Amino acid sequence: MAERRTRIPTLGPRGEGWVFIQAIVLAGVAVVGLLGARWPENLQAPALVGAIISGVAGLWLASSGVRTLGTSLSPLPRPPTTSELTESGVYALVRHPIYGGILLLALAWSLALSPWALVPTGALAVALAFKSRLEEQWLVDRHPAYAGYRARVRRRFVPHLW
Repeated sequence: MAERRTRIPTLGPRGEGWVFIQAIVLAGVAVVGLLGARWPENLQAPALVGAIISGVAGLWLASSGVRTLGTSLSPLPRPPTTSELTESGVYALVRHPIYGGILLLALAWSLALSPWALVPTGALAVALAFKSRLEEQWLVDRHPAYAGYRARVRRRFVPHLW
């Protein structure tokens, strides 16, 4: 059966526009977290616990992804011509651990500071979902074995969740 390909705008020859969108939305998470209304007093302690858990998990996920990728690391969705397909380490659990780590860190920031920061955090999740779909299309083109890897590793961002 042929794979269905969704048309996602590339926003540049290597997907530079997606990195720009990601940066703008991350800045939005930071600013709204700092300037937005604080959590109600009765939710501050549970939100802080969630922030710590999310932050630790996000830091582990992102740093593990960076370490595992090594010289294949790039912020752009189009893989470098010298990239190798990585299926080991944290990549045996999720296909985009760095994106997952960034999302969990944004969630941690939102939980620690302001419920309003959850809005740009949600926008970040949407942007990274689109960016990762485009990246996967390019990864299949660059590394035909990626299609099999994607079938084996079902989670996109966060182990056991998403």
